[in-house]
Amino acid sequence: MENIQKTISPDINLNHEHILILDFGSQVTQLIARRLRESGVYCEVWPFNAATQDKIKDYNPKGIVLSGGPRSVLDSDSPRVPDSVFEMGVPILGICYGQQVMVHQLGGIVEGEDNKTGGSREFGRAEVTIAEESPLLSGTWTKGSTESVWMSHGDHVATLPEGFKVVGTSSGAPFAMIANEEKNFYGVQFHPEVVHTVNGAELYRNFTHNICGCSGDWTMASFREEAIEKIRKQVGTSKVVCGLSGGVDSSVTAVLLHEAIGDQLTCIYVDTGMMRMGESEEVVNLFRNHYNIPLIHEDCEDLFLGKLDGVSDPETKRKIIGSAFIDVFDDCASRIGGADFLAQGTLYPDVIESVSFTGGPSVTIKSHHNVGGLPERMNMKLVEPMRELFKDEVRELGRELGMPEDFIRRHPFPGPGLAIRMPGDITREKLDILRNADKVYIDAIKDAGLYDEIWQAFVVLLPVKSVGVMGDGRTYEYVCALRAVTSTDGMTADYYPFEHEFLGKVATKLINEVKGINRVTYDITSKPPGTIEWE
Repeated sequence: MENIQKTISPDINLNHEHILILDFGSQVTQLIARRLRESGVYCEVWPFNAATQDKIKDYNPKGIVLSGGPRSVLDSDSPRVPDSVFEMGVPILGICYGQQVMVHQLGGIVEGEDNKTGGSREFGRAEVTIAEESPLLSGTWTKGSTESVWMSHGDHVATLPEGFKVVGTSSGAPFAMIANEEKNFYGVQFHPEVVHTVNGAELYRNFTHNICGCSGDWTMASFREEAIEKIRKQVGTSKVVCGLSGGVDSSVTAVLLHEAIGDQLTCIYVDTGMMRMGESEEVVNLFRNHYNIPLIHEDCEDLFLGKLDGVSDPETKRKIIGSAFIDVFDDCASRIGGADFLAQGTLYPDVIESVSFTGGPSVTIKSHHNVGGLPERMNMKLVEPMRELFKDEVRELGRELGMPEDFIRRHPFPGPGLAIRMPGDITREKLDILRNADKVYIDAIKDAGLYDEIWQAFVVLLPVKSVGVMGDGRTYEYVCALRAVTSTDGMTADYYPFEHEFLGKVATKLINEVKGINRVTYDITSKPPGTIEWE
């Protein structure tokens, strides 16, 4: 348990006000954390079975949120809250399963759905009628109003524990909102963290600020200051190497490290030859010329393309690229000599997802290309200064560090680069076609003022050719697919609803300006069932 706790809980400065989120397996638990962070309150997500009485007491939270989850409290082996949590004297907010387990453990009654009629089931949008005023609703919902929320439950609370009152009701949940204001225990059957619950973020802010008494002292300015201090303490006078990908995470990591330790840092940029147009030049110019950070730029296009020659299986591509990357990175690091630390842009979602309270293995949808195999091979210690942050907070830190806005706003880009945006075999000719097409597409999105509304956008060059007509001549060229999705964290995504006029203009521009493409399609698959990338 000690090792689990060290993994899930970053070594933060506990002088900050902080909230603890106990995770019971909800798919949207990370959204709870994001909502709390947005209101300036630091929080951590712990699996419920890693939260022992002593650990929680040492963490000393200002409040505790119990997340939703897929189980039924009526099952004998379903997750439970440590009984000591209800005796700590801190405010508690239960969400969906969190509300039900709190009621169940405090002496109330939870009933299951009627198997024949569906009974109390509510999934998706629902209406909650506010029955009483509550500190949880201050400045948002008022008594007698009806509010739109997002439900996802079969079981429901049927009888309240002593001291609780009804705050809101819905057609499938007679106790959709409950409160014991004497003990500062609150519960809601719906999910305030999702955007479909109107003013849900304000409910969380009321809990953290009005009920828990937090002032909101979690800022990027304070994080920057504390992170620099921690880096200096951890690294001392040792050398550090940092792998640059051109993406936001590694770029912000490098700039933060350089501010902390100066020329003790050397960045390594492995140029696989599968980057976007002009990307390598931008990376080298920013870090070597603008920031004056020691940088090794290793041009390895021939090496990577040689290893990928004739390979079409997507998982094999990823493994080849990952293995070659480690070889090249290891060689570059050995030239520096004496580096004791490897810096990585690990983020908080990676930390949360590295520990499963069920203890079971997950299915490999696709392997991820990173430098995860390097620390063991190179006998180096890790520096992960951003392991407390979500993606949007990384961008905020980049602004705090004064980084160029174009870098901060950049869409995510996969480690294997254009190799996995090209189903089938990889050739220089196809890479050039894809690079040109991607630039035309992204430039059109930026010109239309849509870039910041989209989580990720790119072109996929398909292993298909089609007949076309240009002028009086016949063409036989490649088909490309356009992809653009909206998302908050990349875990789920939906396609961006471009107007048909925009798509028509982009298709015309691509066919006219990119030699090798004569047909354009638009991918309208969501995630799930698809993935954002094609491979």
